[in-house]
This record gives sequence, C-alpha cells and structure tokens, in this order.
Amino acid sequence: MKAIAVAITGASGAIYATRTVAALLAKGVHVELVVSDFGRRLLRDELGESASVDGLKAFLAGKYGEDLAAGSLTLHNNRDLGATIASGSHGCSGMVIVPCSMKTLAGVAHGLSRNLIERAADVMLKERRTLVLVPRETPMSLPQLKNMVLCAEAGAMILPAMPAFYQLPKTLDDLADFMAGKILSSLGFEHELYPQWTGQVER
Repeated sequence: MKAIAVAITGASGAIYATRTVAALLAKGVHVELVVSDFGRRLLRDELGESASVDGLKAFLAGKYGEDLAAGSLTLHNNRDLGATIASGSHGCSGMVIVPCSMKTLAGVAHGLSRNLIERAADVMLKERRTLVLVPRETPMSLPQLKNMVLCAEAGAMILPAMPAFYQLPKTLDDLADFMAGKILSSLGFEHELYPQWTGQVER
C-alpha cells in the first residue's frame, strides 16, 4: 500500500485538508497524518467539534462515505521526532502540507526541523521525493515570498490554495474538490474530483 504523509497546520483551509485525506484514503493510500497544535484548533474552528483530530476518521467517513475504507490512516504526534516519517529509510513516497502556515513554510525553507512536520518535509527534500506545500495567506510579505522561492529551489512544489472557477463550482465542497484534485495530481494520482479543462465552459 502506497504511503503519503499529510500535515495540517494552522493556516485557514481545513476543508482542503480533510478533502485531500479523504481522497487519498479512497485511493487505497496509507495516510501518515500529522497535525500541528494550531492545525488541531483549525479543524475545530472551521469544521466543528466533530472534525477534531480524535474524531477525524468518523467525520471523514460520515462526510465522504465508505470508500475511505480502501485506505488506512496513522496519526503521528507532531512532537515525536522519532516517528517513522522522520527517517528517509521509511517508505513514504510523498508529502503534502495542507494548509501550510507561513511559520511552517519558513521552517521548511530553512531546514529547521523543529517538529515532526518540518522534519518529515526535510526528509522529502533530502530524499528527492515529492513535497507539496499549500500556502494560504494574503497578502504576502517579501520574507514569505522569498521562503516560497527557497522551498521551490530545494525541490518542493508550491501549490497555493487558489481554487479555479471554470468548472462552475456551486458549493464550498466543489472548491475543496478542485484543490484536493490538484494535490492528488501533484502526488501522481489520477482522479475525477473535477472535470479536466476542455477549452469550453459547460453550461
């Protein structure tokens, strides 16, 4: 079973994170999940108490259905720098930080490895594996922009939380589907979370 690390930090966009985790599970992926302290608060603040980390599996199953049983999920403590995904010898083929706070972005850009999220991201870069960062901030300061450049130069993909509208979204879930689809594509997965652009807008 393919393993992908997913980190949730304290930038706005919890719905992008949960939709991505659900889509990966439905693909039969083993998700290695890490949630920062502010990421834990983000889930509750934006999605309600039922989306708390402890109840996340039930929340995802209730919202996205039984297809999620195709995959599996391991929850790691962000303070555990001895976790499996902190080592390059662990067979985790890619990682996404969604949403990615500016604090986490800075930590990845400068290789600080202060916690498991930053260390796991550093492992992805040093092992030349796929690392996708989904920043959600506006406007952006010059230090933030420079940190994105540093991450891109190190090999990360910068995938800002900028959903498109050519697919004529009608709900917030449609926008979350688009972002999760972009993330899955970046991690090498085919999906049907949004229609491919055909050059024509369907009406």
